Amino acid sequence: MVFKTASAAAALAAAALLSAGAACAEVQPQPAPATPPIAAPVDTPYPGGVIRLNVDATDLAHAIMTVHEVVPVAGAGPIVLQLPRWLPGNHAPSGSIDKLAGLIITANGKRIEWKRDPVDVFSFHVDVPAGASTLDLDFQFLSPVSTREGRVVMTPEMLNVEWDNVALYPAGYFSRDVQIQPTVKLPDGWTPATALETDSVAGPVFTYKTTTFNSLVDSPLIAGKYFEKFDLDPGGPARVTLDVIADRPSELVAKPEQIAAHAALVQQAYKVFGSHHYDHYDFLFSLSDRMGGNGLEHHQSSEDGTKPTYFTEWDKGPAGRDLLAHEYTHSWNGKFRRPADLWTPTFNVPMRDSLLWVYEGQTQYWGYVLAARSGLLTKQQALDAIALTAAQYDTRVGRVWRALEDTTNDPIIAQRRPLSWLSWQRSEDYYSEGQLIWLDADTLIREKTGGKKSLDDFAAAFFGVDNGSFVTHPYTFEDIVAALNGVVPNDWAGFLRQRLDGHGPGAPLDGVARGGYKLVYTDTPTEYFKSAEMARKTTNLMYSIGFALNKDGGITEVQWDGPAFKAGLTADMTIVAINGLAYDADFLKEVIKGDKGGTEPIDLLIKNKDEFTTVRVNYHDGLRYPRFERVAGTPARLDDILAARK
Repeated sequence: MVFKTASAAAALAAAALLSAGAACAEVQPQPAPATPPIAAPVDTPYPGGVIRLNVDATDLAHAIMTVHEVVPVAGAGPIVLQLPRWLPGNHAPSGSIDKLAGLIITANGKRIEWKRDPVDVFSFHVDVPAGASTLDLDFQFLSPVSTREGRVVMTPEMLNVEWDNVALYPAGYFSRDVQIQPTVKLPDGWTPATALETDSVAGPVFTYKTTTFNSLVDSPLIAGKYFEKFDLDPGGPARVTLDVIADRPSELVAKPEQIAAHAALVQQAYKVFGSHHYDHYDFLFSLSDRMGGNGLEHHQSSEDGTKPTYFTEWDKGPAGRDLLAHEYTHSWNGKFRRPADLWTPTFNVPMRDSLLWVYEGQTQYWGYVLAARSGLLTKQQALDAIALTAAQYDTRVGRVWRALEDTTNDPIIAQRRPLSWLSWQRSEDYYSEGQLIWLDADTLIREKTGGKKSLDDFAAAFFGVDNGSFVTHPYTFEDIVAALNGVVPNDWAGFLRQRLDGHGPGAPLDGVARGGYKLVYTDTPTEYFKSAEMARKTTNLMYSIGFALNKDGGITEVQWDGPAFKAGLTADMTIVAINGLAYDADFLKEVIKGDKGGTEPIDLLIKNKDEFTTVRVNYHDGLRYPRFERVAGTPARLDDILAARK
C-alpha cells in the first residue's frame, strides 16, 4: 500500500492502535482458585489409635504385594491418607505412587469413594461416615517385573519389603506420632530379617511389635529361601548381625577370615565414633543378580545388595567392598546426626539437601577408610580406589560452570536418571568429591597437630554424643565449623566454602599431596580399576581417548571436550570396527597403545541408529590409567589414615 499523504498514514496507524486497545479490553484468562492445602503436620499423637498393616508377599509369580490396612479414626469427617513421597536416603520425592493400584476403602462394610488430591497426587481425601471407627484399605503394590520399571524387589528366591511402598498414613501428624503394627506373610519356608522386633510367628506369618510410622519406614525387611545369619559382635554393647540371602545356597558360604573382616568393621567403627545409636543393628545383605542391588541406610539396619559372588569370588571383587562400611557409617552420619534442612516431620514434607556433602561426602570418606582398617579392602586396594576417585573428579570439567554445592540438588533435579554428558552436567558429585574434601580436612588436621589429632577426633566429638540415643540430632553448617574448630583452630568456614563454591581448576587434591602421594597415569590399570570395570561390565577409556564402552562396544559415556567428543562421538553410538577390523575391546586398547606418539587418526566405524559412519579420532597419548605414586621424603599420612586403629 502506498500512502499519498503523511496524514493518511497517521490515521491508519491510529486506527490500528484503537483496534489493539479494543482487543486488550477483552477478558483475559485468570488462574483457577488454588486447591486447599493439606493440613500441616503437628507434633501430637494421632488420635485414632494403632494402624494395623497386613502385607501378603507370597505372589512371587506376578511380583505383587497385596495389602490390607486398617486405619482407626477418631470420628466422622474428612481425613487425608498419604503414601510416603520424600524418602530418606533417596533425598528426593521418589515414592512409588505409580505402583500403587487397586485401592478400595470401606467403612462398616460399605465402600467409600476416595478422591486424589490434584496437586499432591500422593494424597487421598476420604470422608469418614458417621458411626465408623475404622477405615479398611485394600490395594496392591505392583513391584517392578523388569529393571525398565525400577528396582526388582521380588524373585523366586528372595524379596525386599520397603514399607513406604505398602502403607498409607494419616496427614496432619508427625510420622513419629502415628502408631502402626505390621504383619507380613511370606512364602513357606522363607526366613525374614528386619530391625523390627518380632511379636509373634504363625507359620509363614510374621507379626512385629507396634512401632511408630517413621520407624516402620526406617526398618525394611528382606526374606529369602536361602538365608544365613552371622553374629558380628558377640557379647558387644549391642547385637550386630550380617543377615544374608542369596540366589543359591552355595553363595552363602563365607570363609572365617571374610566374616572376621566384617566383624572388624564394627570394632573399627566404634573406635572412630566412640558410640552406637541403636540397640541392635542388621546388615540386610542380598547377594543376587536377579533382585536389584542397592545401598540404603537406616538407623538400625541397612539394605545392602550386591553381586552373588561376593563371598565365593572374594579376590576378584574389591570394587564395591566399601558398601557395608558406607551404609553402616550412616547410622551415625545421616540417621543420628542429620542436616537440619533435610530432617522433615513426615514423608510428604519436602526435603532440602544442601548439606549432603557432609551426610554423603563424609560417609563416603569413612566408607573407604573403615573398609581398609577392617580388612574389607587392603591398603593398596583402598589407595587405588581413592586414586580412581581423584581422577574421575579431577576431569569433571563441568565445575567451570557448576559448583560442587549445587550438585546437592541433583537427587531432586535428576533423580538418578541417565545423563548425556555427565562430565559437563555433573551429577551427585557431593559423594566422592565430598570424600576428597574430607581427606583434605583430615590431612590438614594431622599436619597442624603434628599427627596428634585427626578427623577421627571430629567424628568422635560430632557423632559420638549421647551414646545409645536413637533421637535424631540435627546440625547446620555452623555446627560443622564449630566442631572442626574444636579439634584444631582454623578458618574452616573459608576452607569449606572455597571447596564448595570454587570452580577449579581440577578437583580438591590437596589432601592427596598432604597425604604423601600424587595422582599419575600409566598404561597399565590397577587391579582395583580392572575390578571396577568387571563389576560394571565396561571398558573405561575416559582418561585416554575419552569414552567408556559396554561389553558390546556401545558407548556409554563421552568425556566433554575430550578427543572422542571433538571427533563427534556421543553416548548410544556403537563401535563396529577399528581401523577396518571388527571391534574387540582388547584390540581397541592395543591400537590406542600402539598409536602413542603417532600422527595418524584412529578410524572407528560407528553405528548410530540405522546409519554407519567412519569417525577419525585424533588421539596419540596412549592408554592412561590413574594410580597414586608415593612422593619421597613426605609424611605418609594417607597410609596412617588407612591403618587399623589399635
